Amino acid sequence: MFDLDSFVADCRDAVAKDPTHKSVQELVSRAVADPAGMLKTLGEPTEPGITPLYQSDDLTILNLAWKPQFTLQPHNHEMWAVIGIYGGREDNIFWRRVEDHPDGLIEAAGAKALSTGDVCPMGPNIIHSVTNPINRLTAAIHVYGGDFFETERSEWDPEGLTEQPLDIDAIRARFSS
Repeated sequence: MFDLDSFVADCRDAVAKDPTHKSVQELVSRAVADPAGMLKTLGEPTEPGITPLYQSDDLTILNLAWKPQFTLQPHNHEMWAVIGIYGGREDNIFWRRVEDHPDGLIEAAGAKALSTGDVCPMGPNIIHSVTNPINRLTAAIHVYGGDFFETERSEWDPEGLTEQPLDIDAIRARFSS
């Protein structure tokens, strides 16, 4: 069964040995392979939100509950990430920068649907948007190779797809409203 303290310790050890997303991908895969165990340990989500489980300069572990039909506009992390779904579904659109565009314009470059048990590693330069397309909460564990809350990064206007600074407090508010 999923043990949060062991998971955090294993992630910390993995990142100390190899500071890339490859170091924790297997750990996240093992965790979400037992969605019932994760739900028993973390609890069935009853409301949307971002819950920090661990935070340091080189590692952040979050428990996210995506509200039904919610879309988070294109954004980057400026660090690697490994996303694991332990309940529900999320759809990702991956974006790339339009070369030499002065406003940081992006264009769609691919997509991936993640369901319970799926894991998606992302390198530090990935830009993506996320949608929970189902009519119930989606539960996911997110592991980041840095301080998720203190790292400056960007988001893109959903209509014009132009770059602007990401406001983490606004993101948190959108998650829970």
